[in-house]
Amino acid sequence: MKLTILGCYAATPRTITNPTSQVLEIKNRMFLIDCGEGTQVQLRKNKIKFSRIEHIFISHLHGDHFYGLVGLISTFMLLNRQTDLHVYGPKGIKEVILLQLRLSNSYTGYNLYFHELESKESEVVFEDERVIIKTIPLRHRVYTNGFLFQEKNRERKLNIDAILNHDIETCYYQKIKYGGDITLEDGRVIPNEKLTFDPEPSRSYAFCSDTAYDESIVPIIENATVLYHESTFLESEEHLTEKTMHCTAKQAATIAKKANVEQLVLGHYSTRYDSIERFKSEAESVFPNILLADDGREFEF
Repeated sequence: MKLTILGCYAATPRTITNPTSQVLEIKNRMFLIDCGEGTQVQLRKNKIKFSRIEHIFISHLHGDHFYGLVGLISTFMLLNRQTDLHVYGPKGIKEVILLQLRLSNSYTGYNLYFHELESKESEVVFEDERVIIKTIPLRHRVYTNGFLFQEKNRERKLNIDAILNHDIETCYYQKIKYGGDITLEDGRVIPNEKLTFDPEPSRSYAFCSDTAYDESIVPIIENATVLYHESTFLESEEHLTEKTMHCTAKQAATIAKKANVEQLVLGHYSTRYDSIERFKSEAESVFPNILLADDGREFEF
């Protein structure tokens, strides 16, 4: 599971920082999460192939999270993209993107599908044989969702010594990986647990930006491998959190602790601060496993 941070700062783009956008690679699937201004430039800087992006998830309709989307869609058109593109986001995203495309006389040569979200309850928005993705309802000034990306159950690991000992043909290996028992020619049934080892636990990634402090998300993200949680402010500006409906680094760490996640990645920093290291220091007073997002930074889990 690989996470590439394209941008992770709040509000406005600057020459040295970019608004929210990131790429998650999980089970050989690539997902673009949010698409602030400058996203396609950051994709190029980080050498990410545009053609691998087939699903884009937009958390909410504040500009620093989706103003780069219409430009990216247009660039896909100029690159003669043929594969379908799916966009998941709040109701209204289809209208705002299609209006810009229509008024600029820019029409895609590929199929563009919008999956508009309205539910205030967690729901499955994408599922295939490898990955399932659910919304995480967040508490912000406009309708907002985070997203939980989960691997489906992994294949079991073959116990080759045991398999060879029973002289089982290779054509049955796939069945064994998926948990099947094997019946030998003499009628004996070999239980799967004698032929395999348990798989590694499935990994999951929870993306939560933007939101006020909200413990109602804890049951949804509980035991996640990695949590990305907004941390717009330091404790000295906690008085701004309710008005703006954002969080401090310490509040993000509190959510991570209550949800028993393995790793917390902080991001969505206010640009009022000269250094992001203080975010880590404040969060570590509550939760020990802290990583700091920054533009261009990659994490492998």
